[in-house]
Amino acid sequence: MNNIQRDDASKYDSKSTLCLTLNLFISRQDIDAMLLLLRRCRRLTAGLSPAQAQRARPAASPAPSWCGVGGGSRSSSGGGEDRQTAQDPRWRPALAGLLVGTGAVLAYGLHHHKAEQPLAPMEPALPVFSQAEVSKHGSLEAGVWVTFRGGVYDITDFVAMHPGGDKILLAAGGALEPFWALYAVHSQDHVLDILSEYKVGELDPEDQARQRAVEPSDPYSGDPQRHPVLRVNSAKPFNGEPPPELLGDSYITPSAIFFKRNHLPVPRVDPASYRLRVEGLPRPLSLSLADLKSRFPKHTVTATLQCAGNRRSEMNAVKQVKGLNWGIAAISNATWSGALLRDVLREGGWGPEAAAAAAAAGRGARHVQFEGLDADASGTTYGASIPLNKALSEEGDVLLAYQMNGEDLPADHGYPLRVVVPGTVGARNVKWLGKVIVSREESSSHWQQNDYKGFSPGTDWDTVDFKSAPAIQELPVQSAITQPADGAVLERDADGEVTVRGYAWSGGGREVVRVDVSLDGGKTWQVARLREGEEQGEEQGEAPPPLPGRAWAWKLWEVVAPLPPGEQQVEIVCKAVDNSYNMQPDSVAPIWNLRGVLSNAWHRVRVTVRED
Repeated sequence: MNNIQRDDASKYDSKSTLCLTLNLFISRQDIDAMLLLLRRCRRLTAGLSPAQAQRARPAASPAPSWCGVGGGSRSSSGGGEDRQTAQDPRWRPALAGLLVGTGAVLAYGLHHHKAEQPLAPMEPALPVFSQAEVSKHGSLEAGVWVTFRGGVYDITDFVAMHPGGDKILLAAGGALEPFWALYAVHSQDHVLDILSEYKVGELDPEDQARQRAVEPSDPYSGDPQRHPVLRVNSAKPFNGEPPPELLGDSYITPSAIFFKRNHLPVPRVDPASYRLRVEGLPRPLSLSLADLKSRFPKHTVTATLQCAGNRRSEMNAVKQVKGLNWGIAAISNATWSGALLRDVLREGGWGPEAAAAAAAAGRGARHVQFEGLDADASGTTYGASIPLNKALSEEGDVLLAYQMNGEDLPADHGYPLRVVVPGTVGARNVKWLGKVIVSREESSSHWQQNDYKGFSPGTDWDTVDFKSAPAIQELPVQSAITQPADGAVLERDADGEVTVRGYAWSGGGREVVRVDVSLDGGKTWQVARLREGEEQGEEQGEAPPPLPGRAWAWKLWEVVAPLPPGEQQVEIVCKAVDNSYNMQPDSVAPIWNLRGVLSNAWHRVRVTVRED
């Protein structure tokens, strides 16, 4: 018996023998019972002689953790009876023998049945596909296959769920790497986990080697340097916002800290060879930068730009959305100088009279499309469009801007030329402008058709129909608190007062006429002071009070108010009202949407007050 025990104990100690034994002959419940018995054996063998303990130890060892059964915690049930048994030396040899016998029986059973009982089959290796085979799957009809890091993936079923819409089809039948180099946000663990679910094979090693030989260089290597104070929401493409306390310091936002929203790498444009093409006109135009500066009067407009996703983080707090996690600073104000788009269109023969005649003849255009020079790996450029009447209106103030805050446009803001559409969502203010097209149709760009649209809180990614909603143009009334910051600790001084500052703005040229501020979570309110004169940039005729319908710039506001007596936790709230008496909604949940756009609920910050 001892010889059998020694021989089989080595088998029992091996990982493969133990796991196969347990799998073939006993259930999980039996395993648990056996492990309990084995754990008890440790205590029983404590009083044995060294030789006895050595013989009993293999059978008394619990199943290792790599086997996937048993556990490391001791059972406490029956503890008193266990102790009594363990203390009785008459039981120790008997139980040790029982355990040794059990191990021998299990080992013998494995040896006896291994010919009769086939091992669990190994998971078959995935098939190997050539690049030519992958390329055949380049459409929804043929199936959408892509390659990534040597793997082959069938993502046909995922296309409809892709947050970026059907742009994923640009990679169909080919490699994902060139596209993910542009959209580095994909290089996250949860994205790779999703992709792994669609793996169907491996790419032929020779094709892998060819792919590695032409791996794309970093398309963002030529991007400009950014101010280190910006909070980075995405590095590639770059998207960043300034600290709120800096944002509220100046009516004109310095270009270096003006929020930056890029969709693709910043293109390098030679101003000497640059040409703007204007199409869809009776007389198409091709204009150099010098033409724009010399042939058209220079106009300057002070206008606020706001990203559609400004304050998206507050929607994320209600329920996760897809998009960059912007705080309250995806908004900034600048002076822009350039040629009026209206003047350029008239130069090409498209003025109000020509537009009216074309409409009467049934060939009237309704939109102006813009195409940037920033492009993805397939050559697809960023694009957007606005209503034609906005472009032609004398009160529209749409600029082909070549200056920002009195200097040439910075690279991040569209050098050498961008369109500035005052009162309209930032997404339509196309940078690095390469082409303008007067058209009957909206831009076919992904960002016009399948993004930057608002939906009901009940719409999710399984039910969304982007064609059912209009593209965002004018933005709703907005305000936010820039000082104090959320989570700040305030000292209650002798006056017991706090200074609250912020910004307010409304789209479509509607002027903000009032900002209400509460220091008790919205129970009571007081009216903030809209900063006047030089505080709003209106000194020496720099920016006269806006004309009706042309209030393109934000209002900075301030209120000095007493802190609620005796309160240590204070919720400060602000809300704005424009001259059409549009007001902000009181909470985020009713305006939540799957893309997290149009977030303009009352802004709230919570501060702690310490007694001086």
